Amino acid sequence: MGAHILEQLFNPRGVALFGASEREGSVGAMVLANLIKAGFKGAIVPINPKHEQVQGLPCHADLSRIEHDVDLAVIATPAPTVPNILRQCGEAGLKGAVILSAGFGEAGVDGQRLQRECVEIAQRFRMRLIGPNCLGIMRPAIGLNATFSHNQALPGQLALVSQSGALVTAVLDWAQARGIGFSAIASTGDAADVDFGDVLDYLALDPQTRGILLYVEGVRHARRFLSGLRAAARMKPVIVLKSGRHAEGAHAAATHTGAMIGGDDVFDAALERAGVVRVERITQWFSAAQTLAQGLSLRGENLLILTNGGGPGVMATDRAADLALPLAQLGTQTVESLDAVLPAHWSKGNPVDILGDATPERYGEAVRLCLADPAVDMMVVLLTPQAMTDPTGCARAVIEQAKASRKPVLACWMGETLVSEARNLFDESSIPHFRSPETAVEALAYLVAHRRNQRLLMQTPGPLSDDMPADVEGARLILQAARTEGRKVLTTRESKAVLTAFHIPTNPSILARTPNEAMLAAESIGFPVALKISAPALTHKSDVGGVRLNVRSVQSARQQVQDMLDQVRARHPEVEIEGVTIERMAEVGHKRELLIGVTRDPVFGPVIAFGLGGTAVEVLRDRAIALPPLNSVLAERLVRRTRAARMLEQFRDAPAVDPKRIEQVLLRVSEMVCELPEIAALDINPLLAGELGAVAVDARIELADTLHGAEPYAHMAIHPYPAHFARTAALSDGRTITLRPIRPEDAEIEQAFVRGLSEESRYLRFMRAIEELTPEMLVRFTQIDYDREMAFVAIFEKDGQEEEIGVARYSVEPDGESAEFAVVVADAWHGLGVGTLLLEALIESARQRGVRELIGEVLPRNRSMLALAERLGFSRQMLESDEDLVRVSRRL
Repeated sequence: MGAHILEQLFNPRGVALFGASEREGSVGAMVLANLIKAGFKGAIVPINPKHEQVQGLPCHADLSRIEHDVDLAVIATPAPTVPNILRQCGEAGLKGAVILSAGFGEAGVDGQRLQRECVEIAQRFRMRLIGPNCLGIMRPAIGLNATFSHNQALPGQLALVSQSGALVTAVLDWAQARGIGFSAIASTGDAADVDFGDVLDYLALDPQTRGILLYVEGVRHARRFLSGLRAAARMKPVIVLKSGRHAEGAHAAATHTGAMIGGDDVFDAALERAGVVRVERITQWFSAAQTLAQGLSLRGENLLILTNGGGPGVMATDRAADLALPLAQLGTQTVESLDAVLPAHWSKGNPVDILGDATPERYGEAVRLCLADPAVDMMVVLLTPQAMTDPTGCARAVIEQAKASRKPVLACWMGETLVSEARNLFDESSIPHFRSPETAVEALAYLVAHRRNQRLLMQTPGPLSDDMPADVEGARLILQAARTEGRKVLTTRESKAVLTAFHIPTNPSILARTPNEAMLAAESIGFPVALKISAPALTHKSDVGGVRLNVRSVQSARQQVQDMLDQVRARHPEVEIEGVTIERMAEVGHKRELLIGVTRDPVFGPVIAFGLGGTAVEVLRDRAIALPPLNSVLAERLVRRTRAARMLEQFRDAPAVDPKRIEQVLLRVSEMVCELPEIAALDINPLLAGELGAVAVDARIELADTLHGAEPYAHMAIHPYPAHFARTAALSDGRTITLRPIRPEDAEIEQAFVRGLSEESRYLRFMRAIEELTPEMLVRFTQIDYDREMAFVAIFEKDGQEEEIGVARYSVEPDGESAEFAVVVADAWHGLGVGTLLLEALIESARQRGVRELIGEVLPRNRSMLALAERLGFSRQMLESDEDLVRVSRRL
């Protein structure tokens, strides 16, 4: 693949500034001054027809007579002038523009029209736009400060991406005072074109960036946001600060689930699946970045606190408890070894208090022995500068031991003047250090959270067992029938039928319209039975007296049905009542009442909730949520995060519930919401679970007002694994292979495949000498986002072992209409049709995705690839810019 499309925005050869000025306080004057002061290494070209010279530089009326190489336009002119400027830039071949001007999307109908016009012009010329109404961008390493900020950022390894320009200026001021530098800064503003997803995608592969700070106020394109976020988080740590944590989320739906979930909960769930960490304050932002960007590895989560003062140790312990960080239990041998080197009155446990007169030697020995304990996974070392303390010497001792261990060690030297030299030593040694015990513990908590979320990021849910495929079409017909009748809420029987289509256990029910029919139904089903009012408009049946349980005789059934109908009609005369459903009481053993629900977030789409159920569900508010699609790991984690998980264990005379039964229901619900975009909300409450099984005894499904278009997973924020593309095929020699989309767990066979290629094949594929894939390339190639890229592997299985014999992939360009592709086949499998099968699969996938053109760049000596492309209808042309490459393309 070629250079990223944003490369010329962040590393331009030259910058043209439209609206350059000397008028004090104007945006054009401030931007030009910043470009000059920052020492931009490329050409700076002021554009303003009113001036011949601005701030000592020749000024031009337009781009027509520019002799410099210019890639980036920075526009600081009134909004109505911007479209014509963009046309000029496009005709001059510029690839990007930063629009600082306001008066677009935020300015009403006329501004929105202007914004659409700008985007259309940019798309016509294949330009990318940052803004409008933004602060601009910075690339400190090359002296690029294309902003009107009063601050100059220091060079560094953290990237900052923010919707708010005001926050960027505040952060820059804060960071400059602390010597914190940046690799790149981007203020996205109204994000008419380039948004979070695009910038994150660029920063993921940016060699100057080791960590990314992201400030979010709102998300408009959930799929693009999560796609870019997941791509970046696979390569380097991303720390998110989001405002509006306590703002009202989506309006609560009529379901139990909707009443319990707010928009911020869903944002947290999305970040967890993206493998990133969320913080609440700017100080935490940089604390997390300082820790995560060090690349510290973490094997476990047990924390050890070592201190020379009891108070700070207690403060750290309290914060660890707040954050659910477990304290390590020192082994007997470690305690005995510490006894030999510490005073008699040391704390004998964790926190390890080595007392106020601790010398550098005591610090060094204590840290060494604690790090050697297998129960210790990470450590915070605290120091208060007491009368006999040598802060600098103690720092040197800790640094020496920390470097000798692979376990993370963080320092907190409290105070200011007396510990300044020690802090400099920690900086020089790249050991994260903090000014308070609480912030040090919080930094490790972010390390733990990052480790947990990275595991979630690696989860790519595959298809459920092919032994029991769901009846998706049958379920869809039930939903369509309700919609045809003008109903948005399914009856209980219809809802249960949809669950049954996805193999979720339910207890059968019969609708009775009169007390006599109820009597006959109860007798035929068998006692005891449950009676439930059937009226789709009534959300919570028990609240209106619409539920009777453990009815044990026909006389009681008839009488209670009559009482129920009379009571509900008296309370709600306006509601249409179908009758009463009669159900056999579920036999699950010692029952627990659980809730599984789905609600539709306006930004991130379907959200699955799990927790304790029953009539008091809103009072208990025990729930954890996750974004589908789920797999067994994600479903297990969802259950484990609730109080309900403890209820599933054995207690008193109640045997334990097999959690796999609950997880299986969650997987089926996940499959349901993936395959049925018609579903807006679902409540299974209660799901009765006991040692004998789990049964959905009540269910309610609401339909969405509108669907999300023809693409089957358009309603999902995370694209499911496209299992429907998997198939078997026969080669010309009679052997059978499998073609399927690549998965993260294919990393090992993908690496083996590349290693097994001949030197010539590797060069033809990568166009450079390469022995094997780097860890970054391996992640990039196997942990893909199926929404914007696809990779098919050809697998030959022998003696139960999978061998990768070929791979084909495409990546959708930012225009959404074209995609760049590549194909490579193992040398021993040439001439058998593997390449043809792979490229045909790629073409079909791209066509379904809506890609209009597949494009590839091929070396002229790669005759087999050129012949394959020709057979499948690709045209070819030599690239004028590079005579050593042939461009092959096919309209789809």
